[in-house]
Amino acid sequence: MKLKVGDQAPDFEGVSERGDKVRLSDFRGKYVVLYFYPKDDTPGCRAEALSFKENWDEILKRGAVVLGVSGDSPESHVRFKEKYGLPFTLISDEGDKIRELYGAKGLLIPGRVTFVIDPEGKIRLIYSSQMNPTSHVKEALKVIPPVPTT
Repeated sequence: MKLKVGDQAPDFEGVSERGDKVRLSDFRGKYVVLYFYPKDDTPGCRAEALSFKENWDEILKRGAVVLGVSGDSPESHVRFKEKYGLPFTLISDEGDKIRELYGAKGLLIPGRVTFVIDPEGKIRLIYSSQMNPTSHVKEALKVIPPVPTT
């Protein structure tokens, strides 16, 4: 299944680093940045996660949610999250079911792909760059509108 911008994002269920069930549909009504990355605490994945952390205030200001997804175990996610103080949820996708659903498989290693999903569940961005992990948050913020001030 090849997803494209404008498609309805497929719902999924995964397990967070805390062992909680997480579904995309839990976040309906908010922008969701769903990013797939190869492996916890590797150089590119660390840089990508830290770039989301560095932009966390802006992400929160826009009312968005960040969900990081890899095939690592919840225990690995806990270590990664605690080591770097990551403020967002990491989802364990053991068996790559969510990755497959979103077509983010990659060739030799799992793909590094970011999806931005709007409050109605439509895909607004699909960004893939294995070699430039810090660009993912910049691209995501381009499509998430600022919350209007009154």
